[in-house]
Amino acid sequence: MKILFCSDPLDSKVVDQEYEQEYKCARKLGMDVHLVSLESVLDGDLTKAVKRIPTFEVQERFIYRGWMLKPNDYEKLYYALQQKNAVLISSPMEYTIGHYFPYSYEAIKKATPQSIWLGIEELSNDFDVLLEKMRIFKNKPVMVKDYVKSRKHEWEEACYIPDASDQQRAQTVFRNFIDRQGSELNGGIVIREFIQLEQLANHPKSGMPLSNEHRLFFLQHTLIQSMGYWDEVVYQQEAPNLDSFIELAKGVASQFFTMDIAKTISGEWTVIEIGDGQVSGLPSHADPEQFYKSIMELEVNPER
Repeated sequence: MKILFCSDPLDSKVVDQEYEQEYKCARKLGMDVHLVSLESVLDGDLTKAVKRIPTFEVQERFIYRGWMLKPNDYEKLYYALQQKNAVLISSPMEYTIGHYFPYSYEAIKKATPQSIWLGIEELSNDFDVLLEKMRIFKNKPVMVKDYVKSRKHEWEEACYIPDASDQQRAQTVFRNFIDRQGSELNGGIVIREFIQLEQLANHPKSGMPLSNEHRLFFLQHTLIQSMGYWDEVVYQQEAPNLDSFIELAKGVASQFFTMDIAKTISGEWTVIEIGDGQVSGLPSHADPEQFYKSIMELEVNPER
């Protein structure tokens, strides 16, 4: 398995500083690492984007480790690399399944809060359709996000609605969220029932409550890593029993993805979301060397 990292925006010959530690760990372990220019991908210059990738005699599998791409940009990169016999582990459809919440919802539906959504093309200025769909929540609290991210650090203004039947409050949060996301709005709007999670601390800057949350990495539907989600929290509790989530992961139609899980105040564990494993970050406290060792070990022992 070869690894593809983003290059530095100002120097295509060196790795993006954010991924330098992972890059060094992968190289130290003897993995074949390459660089791609994310800026050139976004500019539509795919030839320039992949110019540092050699053309391989036979197909070689790659894992991309870098910044998030919208599905159409990922697709362009995927096919540009394919011309060089470099094949990313996630097809464009698999990337979308991992990256855009609605596409993975059915696989995790029984273990995640109830959710509805509306695509950008269906949104109207008065939000009538979205408000109608929200009736399913009655007067329960809900939270707002797009297909990829929320604005949870702006909890009151652009994320949380205490009563889903309060249309005035809902429209205010919708407008704040959409305005602040701007061109970064992904896919559409998702409304999720708010479930109170077990809190471990508060974020030192925003004051946002930090929950007992973990990130699970699955490669070829095998759990390769489990780690605490928040860097600001010291995880002293016992690790959750992951058997049910390992079983649930079998239904996710992707080769490399993350599953974020959290403990509720009632003591149960719930799925927060699925993410594409290539663009899901490692917490700062995680051991990147162990992460890449796990990838290598699975490649050597696929039946483990």
